[in-house]
Amino acid sequence: MSLRNMTLTATIGIACASQAVSPAIRPDKEIERKIENTLGRMTLEEKIGQMTELSIDVLGEWKDGEFRLDRDKLHNAIAQFKVGSVLNAPGPIAQTPEKWQEIIGLIQEMSMKEIGIPCIYGLDQNHGTTYTLGGTLFPQNINIGASFNPQLAYDAARVTAYETRAANCPWTYSPTVDMARDPRWPRVWENYGEDCLVNAIMGSAAVRGFQGDDPNHIPSDRIATSVKHYMGYSQARTGKDRTPAYIPVSELREKCFAPFKACVEAGALTIMVNSGSVNGVPMHADKELLTGWLKEGLGWDGMLVTDWADINNLYTREHVATDKKEAIEIAINAGIDMAMEPYDLDFCTLLKELVEEHRVPMSRIDDAVRRVLRLKYRLGLFDTPVTHMKDFPEFASEAHKALAVKAAGESEVLLKNRNGILPLKKGTRLLVTGPNANSMRCLNGGWSYSWQGHIADRYAADHNTIYEALRDEFGKDNVTLEQGVTYVPEGNYYEENPPEIEKAVEAAAGADVIIACIGENSYCETPGNLSDLRLSANQRDLVKALARTGKPVVLILNEGRPRIISDIEPLAEAVVNILLPGNYGADALAGILSGKTNPSAKMPYTYPKDPAALTTYDYRVSEEMDKMDGAYDYDAVISVQWPFGYGLSYTTFGYDNFRTSADTFTADDDITLSVDVTNTGTMTGKETVMLFSRDMVASLTPENRRLRAFRKIELKPGEKRTVSFNLKGSDLAFVGADGKWILEKGKFRMQAGDKILYLECTETHKWDTQNK
Repeated sequence: MSLRNMTLTATIGIACASQAVSPAIRPDKEIERKIENTLGRMTLEEKIGQMTELSIDVLGEWKDGEFRLDRDKLHNAIAQFKVGSVLNAPGPIAQTPEKWQEIIGLIQEMSMKEIGIPCIYGLDQNHGTTYTLGGTLFPQNINIGASFNPQLAYDAARVTAYETRAANCPWTYSPTVDMARDPRWPRVWENYGEDCLVNAIMGSAAVRGFQGDDPNHIPSDRIATSVKHYMGYSQARTGKDRTPAYIPVSELREKCFAPFKACVEAGALTIMVNSGSVNGVPMHADKELLTGWLKEGLGWDGMLVTDWADINNLYTREHVATDKKEAIEIAINAGIDMAMEPYDLDFCTLLKELVEEHRVPMSRIDDAVRRVLRLKYRLGLFDTPVTHMKDFPEFASEAHKALAVKAAGESEVLLKNRNGILPLKKGTRLLVTGPNANSMRCLNGGWSYSWQGHIADRYAADHNTIYEALRDEFGKDNVTLEQGVTYVPEGNYYEENPPEIEKAVEAAAGADVIIACIGENSYCETPGNLSDLRLSANQRDLVKALARTGKPVVLILNEGRPRIISDIEPLAEAVVNILLPGNYGADALAGILSGKTNPSAKMPYTYPKDPAALTTYDYRVSEEMDKMDGAYDYDAVISVQWPFGYGLSYTTFGYDNFRTSADTFTADDDITLSVDVTNTGTMTGKETVMLFSRDMVASLTPENRRLRAFRKIELKPGEKRTVSFNLKGSDLAFVGADGKWILEKGKFRMQAGDKILYLECTETHKWDTQNK
C-alpha cells in the first residue's frame, strides 16, 4: 500500500475529531456475534484468565544454553488459571524463528486444547525484528521521525510485521508516540521526536503498516499493534524514567493525546498505558483518561494493557492503594483490560475475589474480556492460531535489507558542513576514532537482540561498524582505527575504559581528516537515566586533543538523545547526527560521507546548547524576551545548538511565491497554502517542506510556532515544484485553559521556508465537546 493519498502531505487535522462520537473501528457483525457466543460459554475463571498476561520466563528454564518450556508450568497457567497472553523473549534474548515456532506453537496447542481460546503472544519488536535472530533491524523510531517520510514508517512496520509473523508472533508493543520533549529522558529515541503532529503522522502510518487496511481482519502476514505509552509518559518533571509528570490539561488534550487519537483512528487494536503518574494520578488509576477520553470519547473498542507489573506500582510506589488487591480493583475499574503480570498468578485469584465481593462489577469484566476476544478474532487466531516459516519466503530478504539501508540514509542529519568539507574526496586518508567507531551496539541502541541492546555485537557481527563501512567505502589502506576512548564491553551505557587519547593523537599524523565517532552506548528505560546531559569528559577531551593537531575534524554523533557538545562543536568542520540508525546505519553514513547519498534528514527534536537551557520548538512566546531596563535586567532569549526541523543538504533549495487561497477564514473553511520550491544547487536532493503557524494574539499565551503540515519532495538541479497544503480553519484552533478547543478571531502568521504570509480568522468558534 502507498501512503501517497494518506499521509505524505500531513496536517494537524489528524489530531481532531468530529463532534459526534462514532466508532473508531466500524464493528464487524460476525465478529461481534462470535464474541458473544464465546463469552456466553466462559466461566468467571476463564474470563479473568483472558485478562492475564505472563512473562515467558516463568513458564520455563534455561538448560544447556537453550530455553525450554516446562510443560507442567505451562499446563498450570493455561489449564488451571486460563491465562490468555504471554509476552517477552526468554532472558530476554532474541530467539531464532525456529525457536519461536516451537515456543509459541506449544503454547497455542495447549491453549486451544484446554480452553478452546488461542493465546496471544507479544514481543517488543520496536525497530524491526528486535527479538528474532536473523531478521531485519531498521533505524530506531527517532530516525524515522528525522526522515520526515511517513512512507518509511509504513514500510518498516510492514516488513517488521511480516518477519514477526514468520516467527509465529501476532502482536507487538509498538509504535511509541510519547513525544521526545525532554532531552534528559532515556526513551527519547523510541518515538518520533518532540512534535505531536510528527508522532501522529508517523505513528498512524506505522499502525497501518503493522496491521494492514482492515483492523477487523488482520492478514496472516501482519500483526496487531500496541501503541504506547498512554500518555504524558515522556514529560516527567525529573526527566527520569517512570517518574511523575505535571502537564496542563490543555497540553494533555492538544499535544499528548493527539498521536494516540491518530493511531486509534488508524485502527490500532491495543494501547499500552503509561507506567507513571500525571498531575498526581497514576495513569493506571485514571478512569477519566483511560475510559472517558480514550474508550468513550473516541468510541474505541480496542484493548488496554498495562506495562510491566504496573498494577503493583499502585501500592508499592504510588501509594494510592494499600495492597495488591486494592490496586487491582482500582486499575480494572479505571479501564485496564489486560494486566501484564509477569511474575505470578496472584492477579487471577485476587480479581476473582473482587468480583465475588462486588468491588469489581461483572459488567466491567465482560467488557474487558470482549476486548481481549475481539483482538484475537480480528487477528484470526481462532482459525489460524499458528503461522509457519515456510509461508514467509521474504524473511530477511534483500528487498528488506534495501529498505533498511534507504531508511538509514534518509534519517541521518547533516548539521554542519563548513567550507563544504563534505562529501570527502576519493583517496582521502581517514583516522576513525572515538568509542562509537567500531560498535554495532552503539548503532542499534536498546531493544536490539536484548532489552539493553548490550549483546548486539554478538549477533550483528556480519554487519558493518562505522570503521568497517568507511574502510569498504574509502579503501582499507586509507582508513585507520585508533579509538582513544572505548566503552566497557557489555557494560552499562556510561562505563568507559581508561582513555588512551595520546594514541589517537599520534595516529592523526597520518590522516587528512579525522572522523570522531562520539555519543552514547546502548541503554533502555530506567537504566538509561542520567544526571548530567553533557557528553562524557573523556570524549570531549578526545575531540579537543585531536583538534589541536590542526587536522580537520568531522564529528559523528551516535546517540539516543542529544548530549551537550557546545564546547567541542566549534572545533569541528562538519557534524553528522546519525542518531540510532540500526544495522545498516554505518553503510548509510559511508554513502553520505562519500557523496553517494545526499543527506535529507531534519532534526526531530531541539538540540540544546546548555544543560540548563532545555526547550522545545513550540515554546510560548513569553519565554523569549528582550532585555528589560531597571531592577529586572535579564535576557531570557532561547539558545539552542540546532533547532527542530534543521538539517543540511549537499544542494540548496529556494522558496518563492508563498500564497493562500483565502486571506480570511472561519472554522469551517478550507484553506490551501502553496509555495514554489526550487533546487538551486547542483545535486539532486530531497527537501522536507514544512508549514508553520503562529497565533499572533490569543487568550492563552501563544506558542512561538506550530508545525501544521509537511511534505518531503525530491528535486533535480534547477527543478521547481509547487507544494500545496490543505487545512481546515479549525486546524488552527487550540485547547484553552478549560480543556476545550477554541478558534479565536485574529491574525495568524504562516511560514514555509523563509516565506511568511498572514491569515485572519473573522469569527471565534468554541466547541462544546472536548474533541473538535
